[in-house]
Amino acid sequence: MFTRMARSTHAHSLFTFLLLLSLSFIPSHALSPAGTFLFGGCTQQRYVPGSAYESNLDSLLTSLLNSATFSSYNNFTVEGPSQQDVIYGLYQCRGDLSMPDCAACVTRAVTRAGELCSKTCGGAVQLEGCYVKYDNDSFLGVEDKTVVMKKCGPSDGYEAGPMGQRDAVLANLASEGGLYRAGGSGEVQGLAQCVGDLSAGECQDCLSEAIGRLKSECSTASYGDMFLGKCYARYSTGGAGQHVYPQAHEGKSPDEGTKTFAIIVGLLAGVALLIIFIAFVKKVVEGNGK
Repeated sequence: MFTRMARSTHAHSLFTFLLLLSLSFIPSHALSPAGTFLFGGCTQQRYVPGSAYESNLDSLLTSLLNSATFSSYNNFTVEGPSQQDVIYGLYQCRGDLSMPDCAACVTRAVTRAGELCSKTCGGAVQLEGCYVKYDNDSFLGVEDKTVVMKKCGPSDGYEAGPMGQRDAVLANLASEGGLYRAGGSGEVQGLAQCVGDLSAGECQDCLSEAIGRLKSECSTASYGDMFLGKCYARYSTGGAGQHVYPQAHEGKSPDEGTKTFAIIVGLLAGVALLIIFIAFVKKVVEGNGK
Protein backbone atom coordinates (compact mmCIF):
# COMPACT_ATOMS: atom_id res chain seq x y z
CA MET A 1 0.00 0.00 0.00
CA PHE A 2 2.78 2.44 0.90
CA THR A 3 4.59 1.80 -2.40
CA ARG A 4 1.46 2.40 -4.50
CA MET A 5 0.73 5.65 -2.67
CA ALA A 6 4.30 6.84 -3.17
CA ARG A 7 4.14 6.19 -6.92
CA SER A 8 0.85 8.06 -7.27
CA THR A 9 2.15 10.97 -5.23
CA HIS A 10 5.27 11.02 -7.41
CA ALA A 11 3.07 11.16 -10.52
CA HIS A 12 1.08 14.06 -9.07
CA SER A 13 4.30 15.90 -8.17
CA LEU A 14 5.62 15.30 -11.68
CA PHE A 15 2.40 16.73 -13.13
CA THR A 16 2.92 19.93 -11.12
CA PHE A 17 6.61 20.08 -12.03
CA LEU A 18 5.85 19.72 -15.74
CA LEU A 19 3.30 22.51 -15.53
CA LEU A 20 5.87 24.79 -13.95
CA LEU A 21 8.48 23.74 -16.51
CA SER A 22 6.13 24.37 -19.43
CA LEU A 23 5.20 27.75 -17.98
CA SER A 24 8.85 28.77 -17.87
CA PHE A 25 9.15 28.27 -21.64
CA ILE A 26 6.08 30.34 -22.54
CA PRO A 27 7.06 33.86 -23.70
CA SER A 28 6.53 36.46 -20.98
CA HIS A 29 4.17 38.57 -23.11
CA ALA A 30 1.73 35.65 -23.13
CA LEU A 31 1.53 35.66 -19.31
CA SER A 32 1.07 39.36 -18.62
CA PRO A 33 -1.16 41.15 -17.90
CA ALA A 34 -3.77 38.39 -18.32
CA GLY A 35 -1.84 36.19 -15.85
CA THR A 36 -1.99 38.69 -12.97
CA PHE A 37 -3.35 37.02 -9.81
CA LEU A 38 -6.55 38.49 -8.37
CA PHE A 39 -7.73 35.97 -5.77
CA GLY A 40 -7.90 32.28 -4.92
CA GLY A 41 -9.34 29.91 -2.36
CA CYS A 42 -9.34 26.25 -1.31
CA THR A 43 -11.77 23.88 0.38
CA GLN A 44 -10.96 22.52 3.83
CA GLN A 45 -11.53 18.89 2.85
CA ARG A 46 -8.38 17.07 1.81
CA TYR A 47 -7.85 13.95 -0.29
CA VAL A 48 -5.64 10.99 0.56
CA PRO A 49 -2.39 10.80 -1.46
CA GLY A 50 -2.51 7.83 -3.81
CA SER A 51 -6.30 7.76 -3.84
CA ALA A 52 -8.61 7.54 -6.84
CA TYR A 53 -9.50 11.19 -6.22
CA GLU A 54 -5.92 12.30 -6.75
CA SER A 55 -5.79 10.39 -10.04
CA ASN A 56 -9.10 11.95 -11.12
CA LEU A 57 -7.81 15.41 -10.22
CA ASP A 58 -4.79 14.91 -12.47
CA SER A 59 -7.11 13.81 -15.29
CA LEU A 60 -9.36 16.81 -14.77
CA LEU A 61 -6.51 19.33 -14.79
CA THR A 62 -5.08 17.76 -17.94
CA SER A 63 -8.48 18.09 -19.61
CA LEU A 64 -8.71 21.76 -18.63
CA LEU A 65 -5.28 22.50 -20.06
CA ASN A 66 -5.89 20.66 -23.32
CA SER A 67 -9.31 22.24 -23.85
CA ALA A 68 -8.00 25.76 -23.27
CA THR A 69 -5.93 25.52 -26.47
CA PHE A 70 -9.09 25.61 -28.61
CA SER A 71 -12.01 26.85 -26.46
CA SER A 72 -12.42 29.82 -24.12
CA TYR A 73 -14.74 27.88 -21.77
CA ASN A 74 -15.39 24.27 -20.85
CA ASN A 75 -16.41 22.13 -17.90
CA PHE A 76 -15.68 18.49 -17.07
CA THR A 77 -16.87 15.79 -14.71
CA VAL A 78 -14.49 12.91 -13.97
CA GLU A 79 -16.23 9.84 -12.58
CA GLY A 80 -14.66 7.56 -9.98
CA PRO A 81 -15.13 4.11 -8.47
CA SER A 82 -17.38 5.73 -5.84
CA GLN A 83 -19.35 8.97 -5.54
CA GLN A 84 -16.75 10.48 -3.24
CA ASP A 85 -14.13 10.16 -5.99
CA VAL A 86 -16.10 12.21 -8.55
CA ILE A 87 -14.60 15.62 -9.33
CA TYR A 88 -16.10 18.58 -11.17
CA GLY A 89 -14.19 21.42 -12.78
CA LEU A 90 -14.28 24.28 -15.24
CA TYR A 91 -12.21 27.09 -16.67
CA GLN A 92 -13.17 30.29 -18.42
CA CYS A 93 -11.16 32.99 -20.18
CA ARG A 94 -12.08 36.64 -20.47
CA GLY A 95 -14.18 37.15 -23.57
CA ASP A 96 -11.63 39.25 -25.47
CA LEU A 97 -8.62 36.94 -25.04
CA SER A 98 -7.06 35.21 -28.03
CA MET A 99 -6.65 31.43 -27.83
CA PRO A 100 -2.87 31.62 -27.20
CA ASP A 101 -3.45 34.06 -24.33
CA CYS A 102 -6.31 31.90 -23.01
CA ALA A 103 -4.19 28.75 -22.99
CA ALA A 104 -1.29 30.54 -21.28
CA CYS A 105 -3.62 32.05 -18.67
CA VAL A 106 -5.30 28.72 -17.84
CA THR A 107 -1.88 27.07 -17.55
CA ARG A 108 -0.83 29.69 -15.02
CA ALA A 109 -4.14 29.43 -13.14
CA VAL A 110 -3.90 25.63 -12.85
CA THR A 111 -0.32 25.92 -11.64
CA ARG A 112 -1.29 28.56 -9.07
CA ALA A 113 -4.19 26.41 -7.86
CA GLY A 114 -1.77 23.51 -7.35
CA GLU A 115 0.50 25.76 -5.27
CA LEU A 116 -2.30 27.24 -3.16
CA CYS A 117 -4.46 24.15 -2.72
CA SER A 118 -2.03 21.26 -2.41
CA LYS A 119 -3.92 18.06 -1.46
CA THR A 120 -7.25 19.83 -0.97
CA CYS A 121 -10.34 18.47 -2.75
CA GLY A 122 -11.31 21.83 -4.23
CA GLY A 123 -9.72 25.05 -5.35
CA ALA A 124 -10.48 28.20 -7.33
CA VAL A 125 -8.16 30.80 -8.86
CA GLN A 126 -9.13 34.04 -10.60
CA LEU A 127 -6.46 35.70 -12.72
CA GLU A 128 -6.90 38.91 -14.68
CA GLY A 129 -7.73 36.97 -17.81
CA CYS A 130 -9.18 33.63 -16.70
CA TYR A 131 -10.83 31.58 -13.96
CA VAL A 132 -10.33 27.95 -12.88
CA LYS A 133 -12.34 26.00 -10.32
CA TYR A 134 -12.64 22.34 -9.28
CA ASP A 135 -14.35 20.55 -6.39
CA ASN A 136 -15.80 17.21 -5.33
CA ASP A 137 -19.11 18.96 -4.60
CA SER A 138 -20.97 19.73 -7.83
CA PHE A 139 -21.25 23.45 -8.58
CA LEU A 140 -21.85 23.22 -12.33
CA GLY A 141 -24.98 25.02 -13.45
CA VAL A 142 -25.58 26.43 -9.96
CA GLU A 143 -26.00 30.21 -9.64
CA ASP A 144 -23.85 31.75 -6.91
CA LYS A 145 -24.11 35.44 -5.97
CA THR A 146 -21.80 35.26 -2.95
CA VAL A 147 -19.30 38.14 -2.90
CA VAL A 148 -15.82 36.64 -3.22
CA MET A 149 -13.87 39.85 -3.90
CA LYS A 150 -14.65 43.55 -3.77
CA LYS A 151 -12.20 46.30 -4.51
CA CYS A 152 -12.92 50.03 -4.75
CA GLY A 153 -10.47 52.74 -5.75
CA PRO A 154 -10.00 56.14 -4.07
CA SER A 155 -12.85 58.63 -4.31
CA ASP A 156 -11.29 61.88 -3.04
CA GLY A 157 -11.72 64.80 -5.43
CA TYR A 158 -13.77 62.91 -8.00
CA GLU A 159 -16.25 64.98 -10.01
CA ALA A 160 -19.82 64.21 -11.04
CA GLY A 161 -18.96 64.01 -14.76
CA PRO A 162 -16.97 60.76 -14.71
CA MET A 163 -19.42 59.26 -12.22
CA GLY A 164 -22.29 60.01 -14.58
CA GLN A 165 -20.35 58.29 -17.34
CA ARG A 166 -19.65 55.40 -14.96
CA ASP A 167 -23.35 54.95 -14.24
CA ALA A 168 -24.16 55.06 -17.96
CA VAL A 169 -21.52 52.42 -18.73
CA LEU A 170 -22.79 50.13 -15.96
CA ALA A 171 -26.39 50.59 -17.07
CA ASN A 172 -25.38 49.62 -20.60
CA LEU A 173 -23.59 46.50 -19.32
CA ALA A 174 -26.69 45.54 -17.35
CA SER A 175 -28.95 45.89 -20.40
CA GLU A 176 -26.78 44.02 -22.88
CA GLY A 177 -27.14 40.30 -23.52
CA GLY A 178 -24.50 37.60 -23.55
CA LEU A 179 -22.08 36.11 -21.06
CA TYR A 180 -19.33 38.69 -21.83
CA ARG A 181 -20.06 42.40 -22.01
CA ALA A 182 -17.72 45.35 -22.47
CA GLY A 183 -18.15 49.03 -23.26
CA GLY A 184 -17.07 52.56 -22.48
CA SER A 185 -18.05 56.21 -22.42
CA GLY A 186 -15.46 58.96 -22.42
CA GLU A 187 -12.66 57.95 -20.10
CA VAL A 188 -14.72 55.25 -18.37
CA GLN A 189 -14.33 51.58 -19.32
CA GLY A 190 -16.45 48.72 -18.05
CA LEU A 191 -16.72 44.98 -18.46
CA ALA A 192 -18.80 42.16 -17.05
CA GLN A 193 -18.85 38.40 -17.50
CA CYS A 194 -20.72 35.34 -16.29
CA VAL A 195 -19.29 31.84 -15.96
CA GLY A 196 -20.34 29.79 -18.97
CA ASP A 197 -22.40 27.21 -17.07
CA LEU A 198 -25.14 29.76 -16.25
CA SER A 199 -28.28 30.14 -18.32
CA ALA A 200 -29.10 33.53 -19.89
CA GLY A 201 -31.59 34.29 -17.12
CA GLU A 202 -29.20 33.26 -14.34
CA CYS A 203 -26.43 35.35 -15.91
CA GLN A 204 -28.67 38.43 -16.05
CA ASP A 205 -29.71 37.93 -12.43
CA CYS A 206 -26.11 37.52 -11.29
CA LEU A 207 -24.84 40.56 -13.20
CA SER A 208 -27.71 42.73 -11.98
CA GLU A 209 -26.63 41.88 -8.43
CA ALA A 210 -22.93 42.57 -9.16
CA ILE A 211 -23.59 45.88 -10.94
CA GLY A 212 -26.01 47.04 -8.25
CA ARG A 213 -23.47 46.29 -5.53
CA LEU A 214 -20.70 47.95 -7.54
CA LYS A 215 -22.65 51.21 -7.84
CA SER A 216 -23.73 51.32 -4.19
CA GLU A 217 -20.63 49.98 -2.46
CA CYS A 218 -17.98 51.68 -4.61
CA SER A 219 -20.08 54.85 -4.85
CA THR A 220 -17.77 57.58 -6.26
CA ALA A 221 -14.62 55.43 -6.40
CA SER A 222 -12.33 55.96 -9.38
CA TYR A 223 -12.49 52.24 -10.15
CA GLY A 224 -14.33 49.20 -8.83
CA ASP A 225 -14.27 45.41 -9.03
CA MET A 226 -17.15 43.24 -7.82
CA PHE A 227 -16.62 39.48 -8.15
CA LEU A 228 -19.46 37.17 -7.19
CA GLY A 229 -19.35 33.38 -7.21
CA LYS A 230 -20.47 33.04 -10.85
CA CYS A 231 -20.06 36.52 -12.39
CA TYR A 232 -18.26 39.84 -12.06
CA ALA A 233 -18.59 43.49 -13.04
CA ARG A 234 -15.75 46.03 -13.21
CA TYR A 235 -15.19 49.62 -14.22
CA SER A 236 -12.29 52.06 -14.41
CA THR A 237 -12.19 55.79 -15.04
CA GLY A 238 -8.76 55.30 -16.63
CA GLY A 239 -7.10 58.32 -15.08
CA ALA A 240 -3.40 58.56 -14.33
CA GLY A 241 -2.33 56.09 -11.69
CA GLN A 242 -5.70 54.36 -11.62
CA HIS A 243 -6.68 50.84 -12.54
CA VAL A 244 -6.80 50.41 -16.33
CA TYR A 245 -7.88 47.12 -17.86
CA PRO A 246 -5.29 45.47 -20.11
CA GLN A 247 -5.61 45.15 -23.84
CA ALA A 248 -5.26 41.46 -24.69
CA HIS A 249 -3.50 41.90 -28.05
CA GLU A 250 -1.50 45.05 -27.41
CA GLY A 251 1.96 44.97 -28.94
CA LYS A 252 1.57 41.47 -30.36
CA SER A 253 1.76 40.61 -34.03
CA PRO A 254 -0.18 37.68 -35.57
CA ASP A 255 3.10 35.81 -36.05
CA GLU A 256 3.98 36.16 -32.36
CA GLY A 257 0.55 34.92 -31.37
CA THR A 258 0.88 31.90 -33.66
CA LYS A 259 4.32 31.04 -32.27
CA THR A 260 3.06 31.33 -28.68
CA PHE A 261 0.07 29.14 -29.48
CA ALA A 262 2.27 26.47 -31.06
CA ILE A 263 4.61 26.45 -28.05
CA ILE A 264 1.73 26.13 -25.58
CA VAL A 265 0.00 23.36 -27.55
CA GLY A 266 3.24 21.40 -27.87
CA LEU A 267 4.12 21.69 -24.19
CA LEU A 268 0.65 20.78 -22.96
CA ALA A 269 0.53 17.82 -25.32
CA GLY A 270 3.85 16.67 -23.89
CA VAL A 271 2.51 16.96 -20.34
CA ALA A 272 -0.56 14.92 -21.25
CA LEU A 273 1.49 12.20 -22.94
CA LEU A 274 3.86 11.92 -19.98
CA ILE A 275 0.95 11.58 -17.55
CA ILE A 276 -0.59 8.85 -19.72
CA PHE A 277 2.79 7.08 -19.91
CA ILE A 278 3.26 7.24 -16.13
CA ALA A 279 -0.24 5.82 -15.59
CA PHE A 280 0.51 3.00 -18.04
CA VAL A 281 3.82 2.12 -16.38
CA LYS A 282 2.15 2.18 -12.98
CA LYS A 283 -0.50 -0.31 -14.11
CA VAL A 284 2.13 -2.61 -15.61
CA VAL A 285 4.24 -2.55 -12.43
CA GLU A 286 1.22 -3.16 -10.22
CA GLY A 287 0.10 -6.02 -12.49
CA ASN A 288 3.51 -7.69 -12.27
CA GLY A 289 3.54 -7.29 -8.52
CA LYS A 290 0.33 -9.26 -8.02
